[in-house]
Amino acid sequence: MKHSKYSFILTVILLLFTVCSNDTPGDMNPNPNPDPSNDMIKAPEIYKASTEGYSCFRIPAIVQTKNRTLLAFAEGRKRNCRDEGDIDLVLRRSTDNGETWSDLVMVWDDADNTCGNPSPIVDMETGRIHLLMTWNLGEDNIGAINAGTSKDTRRVFYSWSDDDGLTWVKPKEITSSVKNPAWGWYATGPCHGIILTKEPYKGRIVVPCDYIEVGPGRKQYSHVIYSDDKGETWKIGGTSVGGNESTVAELSDGRLMLNMRNSSPYRTFAFSSDGGETWTASRQDYALPDPTCQASILNTLINDKHFLFFSNAASASRINMTIKKSSDNGATWPYSYIINSGPSAYSDIVMVSENEIGILYEKGNNNPYEKISFEKINVQKIK
Repeated sequence: MKHSKYSFILTVILLLFTVCSNDTPGDMNPNPNPDPSNDMIKAPEIYKASTEGYSCFRIPAIVQTKNRTLLAFAEGRKRNCRDEGDIDLVLRRSTDNGETWSDLVMVWDDADNTCGNPSPIVDMETGRIHLLMTWNLGEDNIGAINAGTSKDTRRVFYSWSDDDGLTWVKPKEITSSVKNPAWGWYATGPCHGIILTKEPYKGRIVVPCDYIEVGPGRKQYSHVIYSDDKGETWKIGGTSVGGNESTVAELSDGRLMLNMRNSSPYRTFAFSSDGGETWTASRQDYALPDPTCQASILNTLINDKHFLFFSNAASASRINMTIKKSSDNGATWPYSYIINSGPSAYSDIVMVSENEIGILYEKGNNNPYEKISFEKINVQKIK
């Protein structure tokens, strides 16, 4: 009996071993080719704090590709929600007009360093997605960089994707072309850039940026960088004193408008008639209250009529995410729609169809940095 018992156990073990050793990885998976839609993230909350190995997600930017895929960029902040440290640049893709979103696509991960401030631009002729970004050593903080005492400095990089945002080429440093050595902290965007459509600057890529001077004064400036050869080379455009994070739009007459965060309770703006190479003196826009926060401006045609849309936390504090509309090149903003009356901060906007605008923005219940949400609004509601 004892011998039979052990023989039976040995036989079972051998059978199990044989079955397992003949399994392929696909055979061991009960669903070797799962439907990707089963794992898709559903809108509106497409990034959430304390998920996927990140403490929080911040700094949204969004574009729609030539193939009508939506690309929602964000900074994945590993250890905390600060602007420095171990930060990766990530994105999610949506091929169904923003209803569902893919798993994270890693755009740039450089060990413990800071990779962020996405500013994407889509070339609708070639399909290429251009992407401007910034980098710094993870151990360097903003204060040290602006004081000139950091180990390294803030650097600027350029990448692109030719496969609808699935993969990205290794970032190429362009700091020497677009940043003065006397500048400390520097940000591309963070929001979409534009490609100009009117002569004589048609085809020029323009990216809104900002910087802070190194030294005790630490003056702030908004500016743009641009490329006239589809991203091969980059140049510094004009600057606007006193601005900070900025966003740019092409007006119906071909001028550019730079809309800027600053230390006042209202947005400021400036115009360029030479493709962003110089800017007029900035002025406050009292129709656009702002809590000193990032915002986004978007130019588009609807039924062959030119409109500007603008999104920000339209309040004295970071609440009340609102989209406004102008039909007169930003001279007035009589139309508005409140997206979220609660905590809200950074945002970016994109046309998903002629009748719908999409907004990717930071929101939460207790603070604005709990989630990044994507929502679509019929433009008829902005009235």
